[in-house]
Amino acid sequence: MTAATPSPLFPAVPDSPDAVLDGLDPEQREVATALHGPVCVLAGAGTGKTRAITHRIAYGVRAGVYQPASVLAVTFTNRAAGEMRGRLRGLGANGVQARTFHSAALRQLQFFWPKAVGGELPRLVERKVQLVAEAAARCRVRLDRNELRDVTAEIEWAKVTQTVPEDYPAAVAKSAREAPRDAAEIGRIYGLYEQLKRDRAVIDFEDVLLLTVGILEERPDIADTVRRQYRHFVVDEYQDVSPLQQRLLELWLGDRDSICVVGDASQTIYSFAGATPDHLLNFRTRHPHATVVKLVRDYRSTPQVVHLANGLLAQARGRAAEHRLELVSQREVGPEPVYTEYADEPAEAEGVARRIRELLDAGVPASEIAVLYRVNAQSEIYEQALADASVPYQLRGAERFFERPEVREAGLALRGAARAGGNDTLLTDAVDLPSQVRAVLGGIGWTPDPPAGSGAVRDRWESLAALVRLAEEFARARSGATLADFVAELDERANAQHAPTVEGVTLASLHAAKGLEWDAVFLVGLTDGTVPITYARTDEQIEEERRLLYVGVTRARRHLSLSWALSRSPGGRGGRRPSRFLEGLRPGSPTGGGRTGGGGGVERAGAGRTRRRRGPVRCRVCGRTLTDPGEMKLMRCEGCPSDLDEELYERLREWRSIRARELGQPAYCVFTDKTLMAIAENLPDSEAELARIPGVGGRKLQRFGADVLALCAGEEIGADDRADAGEHTHEQADEDVPESVTEAVTNLPEK
Repeated sequence: MTAATPSPLFPAVPDSPDAVLDGLDPEQREVATALHGPVCVLAGAGTGKTRAITHRIAYGVRAGVYQPASVLAVTFTNRAAGEMRGRLRGLGANGVQARTFHSAALRQLQFFWPKAVGGELPRLVERKVQLVAEAAARCRVRLDRNELRDVTAEIEWAKVTQTVPEDYPAAVAKSAREAPRDAAEIGRIYGLYEQLKRDRAVIDFEDVLLLTVGILEERPDIADTVRRQYRHFVVDEYQDVSPLQQRLLELWLGDRDSICVVGDASQTIYSFAGATPDHLLNFRTRHPHATVVKLVRDYRSTPQVVHLANGLLAQARGRAAEHRLELVSQREVGPEPVYTEYADEPAEAEGVARRIRELLDAGVPASEIAVLYRVNAQSEIYEQALADASVPYQLRGAERFFERPEVREAGLALRGAARAGGNDTLLTDAVDLPSQVRAVLGGIGWTPDPPAGSGAVRDRWESLAALVRLAEEFARARSGATLADFVAELDERANAQHAPTVEGVTLASLHAAKGLEWDAVFLVGLTDGTVPITYARTDEQIEEERRLLYVGVTRARRHLSLSWALSRSPGGRGGRRPSRFLEGLRPGSPTGGGRTGGGGGVERAGAGRTRRRRGPVRCRVCGRTLTDPGEMKLMRCEGCPSDLDEELYERLREWRSIRARELGQPAYCVFTDKTLMAIAENLPDSEAELARIPGVGGRKLQRFGADVLALCAGEEIGADDRADAGEHTHEQADEDVPESVTEAVTNLPEK
């Protein structure tokens, strides 16, 4: 039998407790061997904190100091908890509980509710927006979509900071928090929301923590039961703990001190959701005899990227900045960060897509490239630019890998083939595990070569291709593995939400990128007003925006590009300024009070372009200044009267579907629904008028302008009229992606 080949995805399980410590640097080893008493790990970005704490747990279990079932490791996202479970399994520490705060609390609440309260636990409402909307309506308060989202976030903040409705206005004033509406009004909505939940016997995610805290405080017998079960605690991303989560942790711990916390105050970016670094920074005050270990060896990023990251923090102010960690890169020298200035946002998106294409041609996998932006609404223009460049992409925050329809279908097919064994004709010519998986997945549409274009067909292929690559890695790491073994591996990964890598450029907000890393990162839209965001006004809010950019920079291993656009649309007034956080860091910029980041250079794309001056975008009905991207496309408020030509709108949608099929792209890559609505409302009769509609840039004007103007004029468009030189037609199902795909969503750590 051939020996198994080591694999980064399936490492060999260490054969002894001491082998668990192999490969750790001195500081990581100090963490791993500090098994008793309170431990505080201050870990900079890319310093191997997850490696250190998982090896600590595994070493304690393998050495017999910890019983696996007595350890509870908590973090903030299902993905992070799944990764932790996967690593612990690979280190031979099966049976350790690694969960999010909400998941751990919900399990306890479900178990103890009948004993503590009686009956069944109330139903959990996963989306509270509808109830908040109803509460607002009963208060006779009209909220648009963005206001509804903001008020919902305020209610969540109030609950995790343990603020009751009647105290909300005072709490807002004390914290200098800027409420999205009148604080008394939000307090009334909050109070009625709570009443609606009681009337309907439902609870929300924050209630899960509140109720668990309440039961543990009021029932010492139940608290003792939990403490007998869990004797050792590990808390990842401790800088993101809310006051409510900290209270729950204290109740779990009791009067014991077997706790290890890990965090970095410089990566506190969720204060809007109640997170505070104070618990991390005050840990040594609460535990004077704690072991404190600092991890500063950066194994992720090149010296050039680390130098820029350190430069960003050198300009920071406030308490978190006083405890910043100076990273030291452990990697070889790489390219300097690239700074690029563009005339407008479409030019920026096209420039980024062009650079990504160059990286792909140079051999960088698509899955190792990311485009990161401040708000989710910025993704749309990059989706379009990447689709036009035939670059596959995936939106971070979309449905989980194992919940995708094609992955579920593949799992059923693989499970059926494993049960049939030699009786399955698909496996007749398959000689090993990878060929068996390829044969089974070939029966549901997988092919060795990817389909042309992007969209749903390409997304399906990428999911199946990820399973094929995982089977190849599994076979290399587990010599003699069978199809049944692979199915069991998939089941374990699905339970842990430990997804394989999908080949596609990642599009994500800076908040959603936390905890991830790529070979190449493009930080886009870096203008004042976006980074920092317009509504960040206090010193604390500005510093959090700086930390958010720091998180973005430290996601890059080797290639880092930073860019900004001087105006939103082609021909717009180029009055934007690069982010103030780059001052003293980008070449040629004034010193911002910290040290400079050497190297690199500022490229000005299209610097010679003549620009037409343009003021703010105003509603063409009521004259209000517009800030919502969807309203700016329509050039009117959502609630203002519409003069939509519905017949033209439907003809435009039908034409778009045909063009999308011909190009092998999703329909929204031709024009979004909002852009088509704006066209059908404005009825442009010239290229100049069409070009003034947001969403119709120079590239799309040249490509689709003649068709759109002909449709607006009442003409019919035939196949000959649609033919573009050099374009090829690909068969693809029409997929009219709704606007909601690219609408902003709340970036809460877990939900």
